[in-house]
Amino acid sequence: MARRSDEALAGLLGLGSQSARKSHYPELLARLEELEAERNRYKWLFEHAVHGIIQASLQDGVLAANPAMARMLGYDDPQQVLWSPDDLARHLFVGGFDELTLIRERLSQGQALLGYETRLRRRDGSTIDVLMNLLLKPEGEGVFEGFVADITERKQAQQRLQQLNDELERRVAARTYELLESNRSLQRQIEERERIELALREARDAAEAANRSKDKYLAAASHDLLQPLNAARLLISTLRERELPSAEHNLIERSHLALEGAEDLLADLLDISKLDQAAIKPDVDVYRLEELLAPLASEFESVASASGLHLRVRIADYAVHTDFRLLTRILRNFLSNACRYTEQGGVLLGARRRGAFVELQVWDSGRGIAADQLDKIFLEFNQLEVGRAAERKGVGLGLAIVERIARMLGYPVQVRSQPGRGSVFSIRVPLAQARPQRQVPSVAQSVLGNPLPGRRLLVIDNEVDILHSMAALLGQWGCEVVTAVDLAEALQRLQGRAPEVILADFHLDHGVLGCQVIQQLRDEFSRSIPALIISADRSDDCRRELQALGAPLLNKPVKPGKLRAVLSQLLMET
Repeated sequence: MARRSDEALAGLLGLGSQSARKSHYPELLARLEELEAERNRYKWLFEHAVHGIIQASLQDGVLAANPAMARMLGYDDPQQVLWSPDDLARHLFVGGFDELTLIRERLSQGQALLGYETRLRRRDGSTIDVLMNLLLKPEGEGVFEGFVADITERKQAQQRLQQLNDELERRVAARTYELLESNRSLQRQIEERERIELALREARDAAEAANRSKDKYLAAASHDLLQPLNAARLLISTLRERELPSAEHNLIERSHLALEGAEDLLADLLDISKLDQAAIKPDVDVYRLEELLAPLASEFESVASASGLHLRVRIADYAVHTDFRLLTRILRNFLSNACRYTEQGGVLLGARRRGAFVELQVWDSGRGIAADQLDKIFLEFNQLEVGRAAERKGVGLGLAIVERIARMLGYPVQVRSQPGRGSVFSIRVPLAQARPQRQVPSVAQSVLGNPLPGRRLLVIDNEVDILHSMAALLGQWGCEVVTAVDLAEALQRLQGRAPEVILADFHLDHGVLGCQVIQQLRDEFSRSIPALIISADRSDDCRRELQALGAPLLNKPVKPGKLRAVLSQLLMET
């Protein structure tokens, strides 16, 4: 078997029987030596090649094989792989006779079979993937040479890569499915959120519509409710100033407190509703402290005296940036609470400069507030049950309104208190450099003196009960009172003599405004008659109308002390 291999190898290298002639031709000897060296070199390459090399015949099978080929197939000796065609089909090609027949046909049709991939069987029965390049020798009788490379690892790598690709595609498909599901879920959530938002918008619109309806109802109801309360308040105030037996006087005082509680409750409900609806907008201007505090001092001097208290006022010569109406509302609440919760002693209204601010303070000598109650007094529906305040039930909205107004204006409010010694409420207001030129009577002038007796006043209101009540109260103060329900009746009763002050309701019959009547009376008498508007209307439209007219506003129900103070101020300015 080995001799067959050597002869085949000699034929493979192209030597043959020329070695027998080397003793006859000296020149040939050198050439043969070169060929021998070349043969040895090719033999060395053949035996040490990395890839398998075989020479085979289509008829005889494998003629020669190198060691790499043997090792590739799991054999120790190349001689063990010199198989016949039948052995090739049984031992080498996994495809058996069918594959061997295919190779023969393809080689018979051409000179080469290049890049042919197949699977070979190893000695231990395992298989390997190989790449064959089979070259048919032109001069041989069906002899071909083959170069075989083991591509098992490459195939395995390709399989692993394919598996990874398949796994990646599965993961991509799974992730895509998850994303699609997430998108569908997200779309459902978006649709649900849009549905909820639509429902919320509809609910909000319904709530806003309900609030607008509530505001209209409150405005209408408050006007209708405050009209009879105003008439009752004026009548009760008239009786309070008369000398009556103690039993009757006690009944009148209790009636006064009940009316006052009802009035405060209605006013607070209206104010808190407007503040919560942001229906009140600050109108900031520059005012002297005298403009702000003098009317309050006049108003609460009689309130404090009626409670057996002494009101002191200390006003520095400052000007502030503020909304006159809103700041007055805060200070009026402070003063009202101070008079309500103080049984003896006095109340002080003062101002102290704090850098770029002025701190307006209201001191009292009442029972004070416990430390654990200080954080609660600004809450809605919280009311201290002490002193005279316990006799007049309310809902505790006063300081809640103060807190809302102060927050809207951006003014800090503080309270300090010592139980048994009294309290101080304060609010800081920004100072103004420029001072308005408006002249304001001093506090002493507004508190002291009584300019009302003998003055001729015109009262215009479409409610007859209010006209009678107002006439009784003003007449008791010594005024000459002319009453009328409209302009025509006013001109008739005035008989060509102009009044010194006009008191008019804002809303009269048939859509006529008190502002219009006042202006017509001024035109009639060709003089700027001082005027005062009395109304249950607390809207900004009403306030703007009065600013254009230059007339102060008193909201119904009118507090007699405040009415007296405003009238005194108007009369002293004439």
